[in-house]
This record gives sequence, structure tokens and C-alpha cells, in this order.
Amino acid sequence: MAEITASGVKSLREKTGAGMMECKNALVEADGVEERAIEILRERGLASARKKEGRIAAEGAVGSYIHMGGKVGVLVEVNCETDFVARGEEFQQLIKDVAMHVAAAEPRFVSREEVPTDALDKEREIARAQAKNDPKMANKPDQVIDKIVEGRLNKFYEEAVLLDQPFVKDPAKTVGELVTEKTAKTGEKITIRRFMRYKMGEGLAKRDDDFGGEVAALAGS
Repeated sequence: MAEITASGVKSLREKTGAGMMECKNALVEADGVEERAIEILRERGLASARKKEGRIAAEGAVGSYIHMGGKVGVLVEVNCETDFVARGEEFQQLIKDVAMHVAAAEPRFVSREEVPTDALDKEREIARAQAKNDPKMANKPDQVIDKIVEGRLNKFYEEAVLLDQPFVKDPAKTVGELVTEKTAKTGEKITIRRFMRYKMGEGLAKRDDDFGGEVAALAGS
């Protein structure tokens, strides 16, 4: 299998306007052949989807998903350009899928841009400490440690950022790639603006005492 380099991904992105992950996946599928990767992106409609990013997406809808008999609930706002698309089956299904994904995957942020700088600094600090404490990393140059740190940061994004998470219904693609596909299919810019995930009882203090035993003791007194 051909090695997929950062410069190769960058070159493909510049030529197609597709996202980094889409370009990387296309190059992997094309075994590193850029011309074939371009064809793959065009076949999927991803090469032109990014051209719509400058448009205004002020329409859309708020959707919900309730799971586990009311134990977990999600509200999500997804935007598009026109009310016509917002009312369409394709768009409504996307909202349901995203809400269900949020319920299952528990993301903390919509995009990488939303991650606070101090949170990233903390993740880098932890990743660097872990790498330096690993006996296998002893005497490794700083450049190697830096690559490991960045790799672990990417793992953090995959776990915490909605658009970077593997889509629960199809882990071969990210949620961001799913949105890009819908953008290409509908012909309109589509964005996930925000979400809120609720878990019943989250944040409430739990009683550690034996309430049933307490009642029984009182009844017997």
C-alpha cells in the first residue's frame, strides 16, 4: 500500500476543495494515485461541495432524539440555505442521524474551532508527559515526540469533536464527511450549528446511605 503523506493530502485538497479527511480517504482508496483520488472525490460529489462553504445557511431545523426510555435526550440544530431543503426527507433524516449520533458518542464540541485553547494545551501536556514516560520513547528526538503528541491530539479530536467522530451508523466516514455528502447531494451548504445532550440525573448527588433500611428501621422502632 502506498504511503499517504501530508503533502499529498494537501495537494489533493488544493485541487479539489474537499476536506482533509475526504482527501486522505480518497488517496488511501486510490493507493496514492492522485488522479484516481480526484475521480473518487468527484464521483462522490465531494470535490465541489466545499465551494458552497461561503454561502449563508440561515434556514434549517431543530431535531431531537430520546434514548433508553427517557434516560438520554438530545437537541440538535442543523442549518441549510432554504426552507425547501429544510423540509425535505434527506435533510430531516440527517438531523435524526446526527441527534442519534450525539446521544451515542457523547461529543463535547461541534468542531475543532470550538475547542478552547487551554483544553488543547492540557491535552498536549498530558500527551507529552505520557510519551516521555514511555520506556520505548527513551532517547527519542523531540521531533518524534512532537509527532506522537500531534497523533494523540488527533485521537482527542476523534473522541471529543462531533465532526471528527466516526459516524455511528457508518464508522467508515466521519460526521463531517456525512455533512459534506449531504451538502453535495442537496446542492446547499449544510452545517451543524449546535447541540445539547441531556442525561437523566447527570450532575445530581447520589445518596450513598441505605434509604430502604432506614425506613425499615424507623418502622420497627
